[in-house]
Amino acid sequence: MGISNQRNNGLKQNWKCALICLGMAFATTQYGFDVSAIGTFQTMPGFLMTFGYEDAALKGGWGISTTDQQVIASFLNVGTIIGVLFITPFGRYFGRRHGIWMGTIIAFAGCATQIAASSVASLCAGRALMGASNAFFITFSNAYIVECAPAQLRALCSAAFAITINIGTILGAVVDERTSHIMNKLSYQIPLACLFIFPSLLSIFVFFIPESPRWLMLHERRDEAEKSLITLRGNSLEPEFLQEELVEIIRGVEEEKSNASSLSIVDIFKGTNLRRTMLCVAVVLSRASSGVWVFLSYGTYFYQQAGVDDIFRIGIYSMTVQLVGVIVGLYCAYKIWDGRTMLLIGTGAAAISMIGPALGATIAPNTPEAAKAFLAFNFFYVITYSGFAGSMTWPVSAEVVNSRLRVVTLSFATGVDYFFAWLTSFCSPYFINPTALNWGAKYCWIWAASNVVTFAFFWLFLPDMKGRSLEEIDELFEKKVATRDFPTFECQSSSQAHDIALHKMEEAKATIRHVEAGGKKQ
Repeated sequence: MGISNQRNNGLKQNWKCALICLGMAFATTQYGFDVSAIGTFQTMPGFLMTFGYEDAALKGGWGISTTDQQVIASFLNVGTIIGVLFITPFGRYFGRRHGIWMGTIIAFAGCATQIAASSVASLCAGRALMGASNAFFITFSNAYIVECAPAQLRALCSAAFAITINIGTILGAVVDERTSHIMNKLSYQIPLACLFIFPSLLSIFVFFIPESPRWLMLHERRDEAEKSLITLRGNSLEPEFLQEELVEIIRGVEEEKSNASSLSIVDIFKGTNLRRTMLCVAVVLSRASSGVWVFLSYGTYFYQQAGVDDIFRIGIYSMTVQLVGVIVGLYCAYKIWDGRTMLLIGTGAAAISMIGPALGATIAPNTPEAAKAFLAFNFFYVITYSGFAGSMTWPVSAEVVNSRLRVVTLSFATGVDYFFAWLTSFCSPYFINPTALNWGAKYCWIWAASNVVTFAFFWLFLPDMKGRSLEEIDELFEKKVATRDFPTFECQSSSQAHDIALHKMEEAKATIRHVEAGGKKQ
């Protein structure tokens, strides 16, 4: 027996919680805008006049050195890795909402530094600060959504990150397209100034939402946790089933605390948590292994090198198509498939998407046909990978770990992911830059292979957790249930919570009847 069917209500009944989760998901809009903008800067004359060099032999008359291209693109990831180091000690004492506020402060400092930058070194300092703010935004917003959303809506709510990132990339590309023809610093300073908008709105939004009930319970603030859960659920649950969910959370937190006396990064590698950490890292790292960082950091540059005309507009079209793919993917996650199936579909499609342009560039390099193949498979990639696998990495990575270690594990996994993202950003120019190996789209062979390895790992080790409460997932891992048995295993945690909640409700009713009877006798 799992959670009560009455708790499996839909989006309509849980509209309030869904809106709160969607608002929290906008934490990654800044990230999408930032990556899109910086990736396009490398083809903007106004940017290259300050941070590049003049060369009449190059298309556009301006270029940027391989080293500068490396550090500008990669320092966002360096900053994220640095930010991850501070998340665990911060999360030990402060809640998810406070984590968002800290990210906002760092983001403001990063925006200001980049706008004022006049050298690559100062620009990289601003990039690092933006990366650190992203670490706070990504970790705390993802933890909040997974802990607050109802089990049946968890994947949908958390996967909204894919939409908000995509919205950010589209906005970044549109702003860049409008300013790319300005032949001075304003061409890139205007897009950078727009980055103040997202953290400002987010910092105001979190004033009006409750803290995560699971985090409050972990810190022994039961009354606040109950009020938070009531606010999040609104009128979607009858008192009996609201009490059931609260009891389940309390029992889950108490069991977690009884299994460990401290909160340390070492705990994520102990006992059954090792399996959960490996799965979390694998799911998060699949974003880097998919090759998405190459297109995020060098997408516009790739279009230019592939011989695609009107690269700014093509980039916007690609992002718009990606948004459509994400929306379709979210519908499939809500109505049709589980997270495991979605990840397998998206990763398999990503492998095909990489093989196509790599094969074209190998057979007919530097030809219009190869450029068309690159463009076609890139559109296929942004629809299938972003819509299916990319969107599911957010909920699956966060739900696979327990509440006590969620921020610690997510921050560790994010650090590993961004280390490889940094490595990708740092090494990619050697492969694609005309002054280095000049592989062009043949570089995609590497990412085709990495997607095949990722697909095999998911097929063998990733379980299906669709519709399970976080406490049920804890039970499945604690009992060392085999990957293939996750969907059919009967959990006891939810049924026991239901019995306890029902007993408490009956006791409360009996007390009321007793008091009323005593009043009548008088």
